[in-house]
Amino acid sequence: MTMSAKANGLELAYDSFGTPGDRPLLLIMGLGSQMIMWDEAFCELLAEQGHHVVRFDNRDVGLSTHLHEAGVPDLGAALAGDAQAPYLLADLALDTVGLLDALGWPAAHVVGVSMGGMIAQELTINHPDRVLSLTSIMSTPGKAGPPTPEASAALFSPPAPDRATAVERALAVWSVIGSPGYEPDHERIAKLSGLAYDRAYDPAGTTRQLVAILASGDRTERLAAVDKPTLVLHGEADPLIQVDGGKATAAAVPGARLITFPGMGHDLPRPLWERFVTEITRLTRG
Repeated sequence: MTMSAKANGLELAYDSFGTPGDRPLLLIMGLGSQMIMWDEAFCELLAEQGHHVVRFDNRDVGLSTHLHEAGVPDLGAALAGDAQAPYLLADLALDTVGLLDALGWPAAHVVGVSMGGMIAQELTINHPDRVLSLTSIMSTPGKAGPPTPEASAALFSPPAPDRATAVERALAVWSVIGSPGYEPDHERIAKLSGLAYDRAYDPAGTTRQLVAILASGDRTERLAAVDKPTLVLHGEADPLIQVDGGKATAAAVPGARLITFPGMGHDLPRPLWERFVTEITRLTRG
């Protein structure tokens, strides 16, 4: 059941899996992606390992607050380094602090994927008392691991005019950035893309998130102060944030453990879920 929490002046939609009182685990999703992209079966696997799992919609996606009044930032200017950003990744990290407060969690194990990994990094840097451990998946501390030209073209594809086109484009995007070493689940991608469109289709919100990434700068130097148990997972075939992004994250955080996966792109292939859950659980139990 989807619930709503007041956090940092916003409303954040979330749901949970597992037993309250188990190890608190917060899942942070990536750019323009709603919490439903954390598959329910994956969340249940984590819950079975003694986690109380919460997934949520970041601001500007899904059923959380959309900052429509902020308008659409000039993406061209942002790409040129002259970003007028309505907010930064640090603000998205503050949203997660507000959510932790609403949940009554003094601190949590934090898992972020892609932009969610960037938010998780910001959270750990700026609010270390709220983080028990950090897992950064297919993410980067900043400039490392830039996208391939093909992945960039997929990322900047124009907004879809209707639901059918949105689903069609999602399938096209994932065919570019997904895992070449694993059979794509076209039916699942189409289903989730349609559900995401029905929940809230807001390309302007995704642009605001993207500009937040571009305007937030590199975290490498600040990550050197992180003293939390840290796990970095990354696909060796990721074209959107190439594997150097994961390597740079692990190199920046003292004592971080890096695991890379051949054939994995910028998604979470189902055949690897058990391995992801095993590694995350090893970290949270430690």
